[in-house]
Amino acid sequence: MSIGRDEVLHVAALAELGVDDRELPKLVEQLNRIVSYVAQLEQVRPSVRAEPFIAGPQASPLREDEVRPIPLARPLPAMAPEFAEGFFLVPRHEAMEDQ
Repeated sequence: MSIGRDEVLHVAALAELGVDDRELPKLVEQLNRIVSYVAQLEQVRPSVRAEPFIAGPQASPLREDEVRPIPLARPLPAMAPEFAEGFFLVPRHEAMEDQ
């Protein structure tokens, strides 16, 4: 397969590229070299197929999905100015005085 001047201009138009008429023969020659190289690669028939490379371990161990409490650095009552019956006690905000 060879690439001609018309194919190069067609692809350049699709890619919205401007190709100078002076550079067109050089571009045609370069694309033909690429196509002939790919054609050479198609002639090579590997005797053994290589396994695909997958980075990392074959299998990642998963931990059990358990719901556990998260240990706190300090107990809850120590983190609030006032704490009673499992609740944080905060002063009432002035905007809530009407309620």
